Amino acid sequence: MSATEVLITHPQVSRCIPEEELPCKPYCMIRNEGLHSSAGLATAGFRTAKYLTEEWLQNNYAKYYQAFADRDTAENVHNMSKTLIAERERLTQETQATSTKKLGERLQDIFFWKSELKREIEDLLAETELLLQQKRRLEIALDATEIAMFISKDNLQNRERRQGPDLVKDRVEDELLKEVDLIQNVQGVLKRTLDEVNKQIRKNRDAKEVLELDWSDKYEAYKIDVKAGGLNNQSTNIQFHPNSAKFEDNSSTPQTWAEFTHCNIYKAEQERMASINLRALVDNVLLETSQDLRCQYDRVNAAFHQRLEELNDAKAKLEYHLRRTLEQIADQEKNIAHLKQAIKDKEAPLKVVQTRLYERTYRPNVELTRDPAQFNLICEAGEIEESIALLQEKLREAQASLENLENTRMTLEKEIAIKVNSIFIDSEKCLKHRERYPTVIRLSGYQ
Repeated sequence: MSATEVLITHPQVSRCIPEEELPCKPYCMIRNEGLHSSAGLATAGFRTAKYLTEEWLQNNYAKYYQAFADRDTAENVHNMSKTLIAERERLTQETQATSTKKLGERLQDIFFWKSELKREIEDLLAETELLLQQKRRLEIALDATEIAMFISKDNLQNRERRQGPDLVKDRVEDELLKEVDLIQNVQGVLKRTLDEVNKQIRKNRDAKEVLELDWSDKYEAYKIDVKAGGLNNQSTNIQFHPNSAKFEDNSSTPQTWAEFTHCNIYKAEQERMASINLRALVDNVLLETSQDLRCQYDRVNAAFHQRLEELNDAKAKLEYHLRRTLEQIADQEKNIAHLKQAIKDKEAPLKVVQTRLYERTYRPNVELTRDPAQFNLICEAGEIEESIALLQEKLREAQASLENLENTRMTLEKEIAIKVNSIFIDSEKCLKHRERYPTVIRLSGYQ
């Protein structure tokens, strides 16, 4: 292969200078790119960049020896690695099996004490269940008063949307405000009673709370150890935790761990109480408050119905006056049409008389006389103009009257719309919503 062909097979290097700007080369030559190359600049009397044959052989022998030494070292490392892998694999499996067994034994201990704690918790719950039922009744009643409060405030807010003169402080609003005050007072009584119940329960449940916390810790520990014991080398949720292989500073010993739970159970067995008087008080409070709320509810509804009767009566009277006004508007519109037609009818006679007068202005010389015909025509023109003026004046009066009637109509329609809006608010927005008011049973704390 010639040097020219070797050069041709090399990829061309991109240039940023256009080819036409490069200087022309008279000839091409192969550059020596070897080690310590003189870039083709060797001259006579100096050593060239080429290696000697002895140097080439020496370089090859060095590479052979290095390859042999590396292979021998790699084989030794490989054999030792296989031995170490087998030994450590056996040790790892034995240690992992022992750890799994210890976790199983620990799970048995946790399960035993967890069962003892659960039994004691159930005994304590049985002692306080009656008082807890009263507490639930108070909570239900308190929730019911929240619904009642929401309904009452919603009624007041909806009635603020009344318009114009209907936005009046009436008996309904007074009763609603009384209802809000009553609900607030009832809520205060229920909350204070609930606080007393909670305090009484708390005194008898101190030990149970400790047991529940202990049981919860053991439950979490049991779950953690179950999860830990179930892990294996094929698990997908394992990962590196380099700093976990140590004892925590706050960790306990097996002896202190067992003594702690035994002490909690012993204290819990000493705690008992009765709450008959407090439960009787709760019964009386719920009975009285529920009756008071329902009585006020009935008074508010009665005020609503009375107000609706007044609104419907006022609306009916406004509608009567609106009908009469509409009839008068129709009559006045007809009258205006007749007046306009009468004015229009005067246009032709006025044109005739004015045209006659205009034509007579062209009479020649002495013929342009003030004869009786001229006087009569002038009087006729004045009479027609006066008639038109009177008709136009009456038309303006009729139009003004019609405008007043239209204003009255709009006022009546607006008042009717206000009454309709007030009726809608009181009947649909308020009374319909009050149908969801809690019953006596609900206010007494029952579902």
